[in-house]
Amino acid sequence: MNALSTDQLPVVVIGAGPIGLAAAAHLVERGIEPLVLETGPTAGSAVREWSHVRLFSTWGELIDPAAEKLLAPTGWVRPDASTYPTGGDWAERYLQPLADVLGDKVRYGATVTGVARAGRDRIVDSGRDEQPFTVHIQSSDGTEERITARAVIDASGTWSVPSPMGADGLPALGEKKTADRITYRVPNLSDPAIRARYAGKRTAVVGSGASAFTALALLADLAKENDGTHAVWILRRGISDNTYGGGEADQLPARGALGLRAKAAVEAGHASAVTGFRSQAVERDGDQLVLVAEDGRRLDPVDEVIVLTGFRPDLSFLSELRLGLDERLQAPTALAPLIDPNVHSCGTVYPHGVNELSHPEQGIYLVGMKSYGRAPTFLAMTGYEQVRSITASIAGDQEAAERVELTLPETGVCGGAGLFDEPENAEESGGGCCATPTTLQIGVGAPASAGGC
Repeated sequence: MNALSTDQLPVVVIGAGPIGLAAAAHLVERGIEPLVLETGPTAGSAVREWSHVRLFSTWGELIDPAAEKLLAPTGWVRPDASTYPTGGDWAERYLQPLADVLGDKVRYGATVTGVARAGRDRIVDSGRDEQPFTVHIQSSDGTEERITARAVIDASGTWSVPSPMGADGLPALGEKKTADRITYRVPNLSDPAIRARYAGKRTAVVGSGASAFTALALLADLAKENDGTHAVWILRRGISDNTYGGGEADQLPARGALGLRAKAAVEAGHASAVTGFRSQAVERDGDQLVLVAEDGRRLDPVDEVIVLTGFRPDLSFLSELRLGLDERLQAPTALAPLIDPNVHSCGTVYPHGVNELSHPEQGIYLVGMKSYGRAPTFLAMTGYEQVRSITASIAGDQEAAERVELTLPETGVCGGAGLFDEPENAEESGGGCCATPTTLQIGVGAPASAGGC
């Protein structure tokens, strides 16, 4: 296929989430045809799974400029830029209207099962770069199809692949067999059915990040109303000065509130911490579960387990492409040093684009949360800058592709959604995802935490 005909092919975007739809908007702005493939039945299907979550970022930081230009002629009303939406708000008031404007450029119920070069597996060198991509999809009715594309932007995220309980990165022995008592998401305890699952029960919470803090806080609230409710907090390390975050001095007030509420849960006796526990196995004991550590320790039986040990990218359908990924983070090689969670927060990650996101295989880009691999500190604004740069490069505007058009805040670690007591408290805290330190009231009835925005 010659260059002219290849340039007439669409750019396939995998995922109709915030970054995927932003990529499509930027492609349209550049006069390039996008085709967005979404596994779910609606825009933002993954976001809707944590619709009860209130984000750390404000509306002003969650709307892509090119997307807003597409929406403006439709009469769409921009939400108050200073307020904090829930995941449900984000999906209903922004993502779905944006997908609706894109119309038939978005296909739902389309799962990407493989991406390759036309007529070339990953071994073949000859003529490789001149060939378009073939994207294999399976529709919700089981129909298989192959689409030809000039480039592929993978914005499928990491939500579908939560990390397991096992300390070695693999499922603990018995983890799969006891899956009926294990969840890998912060439960929405405002749902009566889910609330009943944990009320009056003993629940193990495995993890040490913002999501674990949130689960502990919500279970503590439940314990105040239901006798017998207790959380067992499983930590792979010991408790130190920074275990609970920065508290009221935290650079990100909502994150500080999370840590303070987790600490309060332990101090009030609603949760007990087990330190230095690296899970190796989970066993059934009648109707309960017993967690076993690598050192042989066995915990008292629990009724439920909440595993909150992070997420990781699904790279299986990209196996025929030549990706350059960091061996630790599974992020693009040039990007990995910039986002290493041992060193960086979201506010200290230098804005990056096509140069850091390119692979040995030209024309394939991992963007959004997926570009961060196993690193948790992703910001929506960062993703919008990524796709702006990439689409400029695809359009041949290398000057724009290499130009930085984003200034990130210098403070804060953005690891997830905010634990605000009420929307008005969120609005008063100010500063978006990475805000100036303020004192945040800590109370009850807070939404849960999820992946970073």
